[in-house]
Amino acid sequence: MASSSGNSLPAPEAIQVLVSSLADESPMVKQASMASLKSLAPLNPLLILDCCLTVSRGGRRRFGNIAGVFQVMSIAIGALEEGEVDTSYMAKLAKLATAEIISSKEIKADWQRAASSLLVAIGSHLPDLMMEELFIHLSAQSSALPAMVQILADFATSDALQFTPRLKGVLSRVLPILGNVRDQHRPIFANAFKCWCQACWQYSVEFPLSSILDSDVTSFLNSAFELLLQNWATSRDLKVRTSAVEALGQMVGLVTRTLLKAALPKFVPIILELYRRDQDIAFLATCSLHSLLSASLLSENGSPLLDFEDLTVVLSTLLPVLCNYTDVKGSSDFSVGLKTYNEVQHCFLTVGLVYPEDLFIFLLNKSKLKEDHMTFGALCVLKHLLPRLSEGWHNKRSALIEAITALLEEHNLGVCKALAELIVVMASHCYLVGPSGELFVEYLVRHCAMSDQEIDDIISSKDIFKPSYLYYSFQQKRSEVKIGAVRPTELRAICEKGLLLITITIPEMEHVLWPFMLKMIIPRVYAGAVATVCRCISDMCRHRSLHNDRMIRECRTRVDIPRPEELFARLVVLLHDPLAREQLATQILTVLCYLASLFPKNVNMFWQDEIPKMKAYVSDAEDLKQDLCYQETWDDMIINFLAETLDVVQDTDWVISLGNAFAKQYELYTSDDEHSALLHRCLGILLQKVDNRTYVRDKIDWMYKRSNITIPENRLGLAKAMGLVAASHLDTVLDKLKEVLDNIGESILQRFLSFFSDKSKMKDSDDIHAAMALMYGYAARYAPSTVIEARIDALVGTNMLSHLLIVRHPSAKQAVITAIDLLGRAVINAAESDGFSDLSVELLHTQALALSACTTLVSVDPKLTNEMRNIVMKATLGFFALPNDPAGAVNPLIDNLITLMCAILLTSGEDGRSRAEQLLHILRQIDQYVSSPLDYQRKRGCHAVYEMLLKFRTLCITGYCALGCQGSCKHIKQIDRSSRFNVAKLPSAFLLPSRDALCLGDRVIVYLPRCADTNSEVRKVSAQILDQFFDISLSLPRPVASNSTPIESSYAALSSLEDVIAILRRDTSIDPSEVFNRVISSVCILLTKDELVATLHGCSVAICDKIKPSAEGGIQAVIEFVTKRGNELNETDISRTAQSLLSAAIHVTEKYLRHETLVAISSLAEHTCPRVVFSEVLTAAARDIVTKDILRMPGGWPMQDAFYGPSPQGSHELLCVSNMHLISALSCISGHKGDIGKGDLSGDSVVARTENDILQAAIVALTAFFRGGGKIGKRAVENNYASVTAILTLHLGSCHSQSVSGQHEELRTLLIAFQAFCECVGDLEMGKILARDREHNVNEMWINLIGDLAGCISIKRPKEVSAISVILSKYLNQPVRFQREAAAAALSEYVRYSNEGSSSVLEEIVEALCRHVSDDSPMVRRLCLRGLVQIPPIHINMYTKEILGVILALLDDSDNSVQLTAVLCLLSILQSSPEGVEHVLLNLCVRLRNLQVSMDTKMRANAFAAFGALSDYGSGAQHDAFLEQVHAVLPRLVLHLLDEEYSVRQACRITIKRVAPLMELDDLILLLNTHRFISDHRSDYQDFLRDLARQFVQHLASRVDTYMASIIQAVDAPWPAIQANAIYLSSSMLALTDDQHISASYYYQVFGLLVGKASRSTDAIVRATCSSALGMLLKSANLISWRADRLDRIDSGRSSIDSESSTRRS
Repeated sequence: MASSSGNSLPAPEAIQVLVSSLADESPMVKQASMASLKSLAPLNPLLILDCCLTVSRGGRRRFGNIAGVFQVMSIAIGALEEGEVDTSYMAKLAKLATAEIISSKEIKADWQRAASSLLVAIGSHLPDLMMEELFIHLSAQSSALPAMVQILADFATSDALQFTPRLKGVLSRVLPILGNVRDQHRPIFANAFKCWCQACWQYSVEFPLSSILDSDVTSFLNSAFELLLQNWATSRDLKVRTSAVEALGQMVGLVTRTLLKAALPKFVPIILELYRRDQDIAFLATCSLHSLLSASLLSENGSPLLDFEDLTVVLSTLLPVLCNYTDVKGSSDFSVGLKTYNEVQHCFLTVGLVYPEDLFIFLLNKSKLKEDHMTFGALCVLKHLLPRLSEGWHNKRSALIEAITALLEEHNLGVCKALAELIVVMASHCYLVGPSGELFVEYLVRHCAMSDQEIDDIISSKDIFKPSYLYYSFQQKRSEVKIGAVRPTELRAICEKGLLLITITIPEMEHVLWPFMLKMIIPRVYAGAVATVCRCISDMCRHRSLHNDRMIRECRTRVDIPRPEELFARLVVLLHDPLAREQLATQILTVLCYLASLFPKNVNMFWQDEIPKMKAYVSDAEDLKQDLCYQETWDDMIINFLAETLDVVQDTDWVISLGNAFAKQYELYTSDDEHSALLHRCLGILLQKVDNRTYVRDKIDWMYKRSNITIPENRLGLAKAMGLVAASHLDTVLDKLKEVLDNIGESILQRFLSFFSDKSKMKDSDDIHAAMALMYGYAARYAPSTVIEARIDALVGTNMLSHLLIVRHPSAKQAVITAIDLLGRAVINAAESDGFSDLSVELLHTQALALSACTTLVSVDPKLTNEMRNIVMKATLGFFALPNDPAGAVNPLIDNLITLMCAILLTSGEDGRSRAEQLLHILRQIDQYVSSPLDYQRKRGCHAVYEMLLKFRTLCITGYCALGCQGSCKHIKQIDRSSRFNVAKLPSAFLLPSRDALCLGDRVIVYLPRCADTNSEVRKVSAQILDQFFDISLSLPRPVASNSTPIESSYAALSSLEDVIAILRRDTSIDPSEVFNRVISSVCILLTKDELVATLHGCSVAICDKIKPSAEGGIQAVIEFVTKRGNELNETDISRTAQSLLSAAIHVTEKYLRHETLVAISSLAEHTCPRVVFSEVLTAAARDIVTKDILRMPGGWPMQDAFYGPSPQGSHELLCVSNMHLISALSCISGHKGDIGKGDLSGDSVVARTENDILQAAIVALTAFFRGGGKIGKRAVENNYASVTAILTLHLGSCHSQSVSGQHEELRTLLIAFQAFCECVGDLEMGKILARDREHNVNEMWINLIGDLAGCISIKRPKEVSAISVILSKYLNQPVRFQREAAAAALSEYVRYSNEGSSSVLEEIVEALCRHVSDDSPMVRRLCLRGLVQIPPIHINMYTKEILGVILALLDDSDNSVQLTAVLCLLSILQSSPEGVEHVLLNLCVRLRNLQVSMDTKMRANAFAAFGALSDYGSGAQHDAFLEQVHAVLPRLVLHLLDEEYSVRQACRITIKRVAPLMELDDLILLLNTHRFISDHRSDYQDFLRDLARQFVQHLASRVDTYMASIIQAVDAPWPAIQANAIYLSSSMLALTDDQHISASYYYQVFGLLVGKASRSTDAIVRATCSSALGMLLKSANLISWRADRLDRIDSGRSSIDSESSTRRS
């Protein structure tokens, strides 16, 4: 304790409390007590031992955690200094621990282990005393004998230097009883011997072993060795046998060599027998065997005790153990297996150091056996020992190479793996030279060549995958191969890494690898390893001294190395797959750059420029996959690369040689390999560069012979190759094709017969015809147009095409149609479909090609008849309905269909009018898709219309040949613009259609709604369609008597429409409504009067459109047209338009669209002739009444809504008067409805019921008015908006009062009325609020509903707020509580927007709110206060004094909810920085401090936050006073930083940061910026408290007294976490303070609190913190005197502690 204290601190009592807490039921408390005691043990170990001794006298039966006590005692004893060790005291403790141990027969309990650690600790000071205590119980009759032996083993392990000199005494007592040890205890004794021997070996590091190994000790060890060997090592109990072998392994170096030699014949078999067990036992056996071999073979005292012949059995046993290691790789036993593997290798190394040659021969012999596990083990040992015994084995190189060579055909994957690793090791030691070296390199390459597909096929080919029993056929060998635990992928990875390793890191391997690696590129069996081989070659060229001259010389001198042309041909074809494993394409391109010197000198510069581009294309595989055509693009790049290389070479002989190499390499690829197709094309492009026709003919014969045309890819590659050859040798190719065609002339008869026999023959014939068609097609594509024209014309005239069109197979159809499309000649019904039900990708491709062929059919002479053209359209238009997926097949098909429609249009008609008729005919056929409910069908239809209009515009305006030629051509004559209107002199073929022929009115109403479509693409294309129509129409002749818009206005409108389209093209995010409005405006001007009438007549279909925005657009267009041009309509036009609109209103199903249609009817009546419109409405209504049951019509009677809309003027005026009467009636009734709060106004129940009925009737009538009042009715409601809103709001309160009692009907009716009111005035947001909350009345939700409605009204109609507020202010005096609450709820929101009115209105509202803050209802008080703080910011300073006064008063309110509202309102008003806060600052602080200890979480958090907000006013004159408040509340803030609630924690953190600058402590600011301040972990928080306590003590010493008083008071807080925080903070401050006054005043008080709380608190967190705090206090520098205290009056002290503990536990 502090020196100023005249009394000694009760430290013994505190220690007793800590020791007693070790038995606490909470693990947290146990841990804290243990930590404190361990930290205090070095300060006063004797006192702690006294206290522990006191509680431990009763043993574990009396004290629940005796293990913890013994652990503390062992630490305390370890902390004793030499002079503090009392022998008698230690003897007492030793007897205590021994007594506990012998009290039970168990030997593995935690308390026994703790007692053992105590005895070991005593032995570290007094080893003889401890051992004498143990020796007492070292007798055969003692049940504690195993425990005593285990303690001696632990002591030997912990303190070998003190134990070893006393080994003789231990052995002299243990050996006599060793023979009588029971089997279950033998492992303990064996383990003890192992530990004692290990102690001897450890002792020998510091001192000579001979000093302790005298004859007696040696004799004892020999006896023990013989006993363990003869009896225990042969026990049937595996555990005994294992532990005995482990002990013998440590003893072999300590016994005599004579005994060891005699024991070897028996000991070795015992060890070897253990290898039949699991991995753990095998590891222990290997360790013992290693010790045995070291002692027997490497002893300095004589020759080896074992000949090599004796070791063969041992070594043969060890070899399979290496195989077992690979079996557990990847499993949980891998660590043990690896240790075993290493120990086995140590055993072999030990033998190898003595018998290197014998071991080498032994390993070679084992590797030659047909036993896989022996071969594998031998190879692993050779790999391990080769670097370590290199000198001894140097002259055995040839024998090793011969043996390894014999294993190269071994198929076991485990052996292959070990062999590959050994080859790499041999390479690092220069064993690989000459032909044998190449053989080993070839071995690695062969195993690198396994492809992923081959491995997957291997694994999936078996039904059950068991790694130990799976067989597969490796490469092309038929012999079966056992995989074992090694996977093919693992073997491949090892070979790849090994090959790269020897290439990069071993310079000597250069002579073996070059140029041998070039041989590995071409053979088919090594194809999978080409990427790795190329990488190795590139690395050699990059890092080694290979020069160009030497490379060329070596390649030319060796006949077995492939020629450069062969290498190039192979590598170019292997480039085919850009996504191949190991970046094959990149590696090939890289190696080509390095090997460029092998090829003609001209290619080097070209490759240096071109190859980096190709590498860049394939560098990012993921990006490459995004391109669906990447393979086709890549193949084209390869062909272009080859073609340009051949152009650069300019060496005919080399090109011929390369062509021979390509032809020779056909055997390297299977017919179904995609590389074959690329090989065809490579040879084709090469033949294109050759002028020798004979050579070309021979090679195309060879190409056709080696191709497999039954495979589509191979067939296509062959066709493209023929096309490439045809570019230079067309005659040669056509001769070859004619020869093939002549040879299959009989195929027609074969096809006919195949229908009755074998279908496969039909397919073969299809394949031949498909290949022929493709070859003809690509020959036409690649051949020069000047050469091919005459050839193709002659070809079409032959009978060849009729032969090709008879194919049936889908793939053959695709090929033939593609060929016909390429040839550009006629094909009829080549791909006739069976229907659209089968939408396979193959069929879709076939149909797309068929459409393309049909386009060719339609476009050429002779022209199709109209009947045939209609058949084509009927058969193909259905494709517009195809689904979107698969997009890759459907989209090209649709594009081809649109092209076909355009072709039909271009080739139809003889004059302009007939073409216009054909255009309209096609457009009407497509209308069903233009107005389809499916987006993709509308988009397709609109695109088709737009494309046809483009073609039609070009045809009519610029002149267009019927054969498809555009501009100037020999088929047409351009029209002289000067004679444009003199059409009589022109042939009929060149007459233009009139504007009327386009039927613009009918067409506009079809496409105009699409301009408002939901799909942006449809909107854009529809606008373009209208633009094209009007652009065409302005270029066509107009009727003479037409009543049209002036041409200048028309062109201006068309320009405006084109501006809209340009905007749509640039920015698709523009507002669609704005675009649609501009489109309507332009169309309205561009339409002639007759076209306008036609548009209005057809509006019914547009309004009934399946797409809602489009239907709305149609209505909007009608309204726009009749508004701007309604004066042009006559009565007949008006009548027909009204009929169309009424028809739409009847048929439309959606209410909104019906309403909008009725608005259009009203607009028609307003801007034309109302009499006609109303006549049509009445006529339709009369018809409905006669023919329909209007009361039961689904969706209501449309004519009823029609009557509300365009009804006569007088009806609306009557409804207005009715509206005002209803509002007045509701106002009168509202004062007498609901429960009474301020008076007792009870009346007769009959009168009340009558008034209620009147009220309900008024609400229903008002609902009807809201819904049917029309525009004039709406204006009437708008004029009385304030009174209507106020009355409905007040009735919400009244009806909710009825709803509380279960009467929901009135509330439901009122909500319907309110909803109708919202619809009437257009307040959709307010309607959504009502629909959301409906009849909820729980937890005052209706108050929130009123507030939400008021807020919505304030935002939507701010000018109405003042009038509504004035009305509601008067209702605050009503006696009905619910109405007062409703008025207050609304006013609290309206007051925020009262700045729109006069200042007198605001004064009136504020006065009313202030007057009712003392209302009987807590809800009214809360709402009035909330309204006061929501006064607009520009006015709030005028009322700050009143508001703060109200808040100050309500902070003391008796209702918690009102208090919370007051705190929240204080926070709100402080954010606006009002004036006048300084006058009530201190009063607010005092009241907030009282609320900071509230049990309400929200109250507590907001009270802390409000105090922080007040800190902004704590400057100037108020600084000192407010700083005192800060110091008063600071301890509470700190303690609540780790409050149980997160919101409180956050509020306290923010508040402390806000008030900290006022304290002017820089170190405190830095502390608040650390992680510990914001952490929610208790350990971080306690670290923060210690740092904060240090700040308090150092910088605020004068405040520590006040802080301590406040903190100690918080120890009794109702929250356990706060209690713990207060305990820790007070203890930290006491531990750090140097103030004697503080120490004298609070040490005893805090100690008493800690002891009492630790003993009696029911909360674990409090007890644990008390334990930690006691430790911290006792460790402080202020408490020095207690370190010499000892425990007095133990018995009485113990009894008190026991009673406290029992009380707490109960």
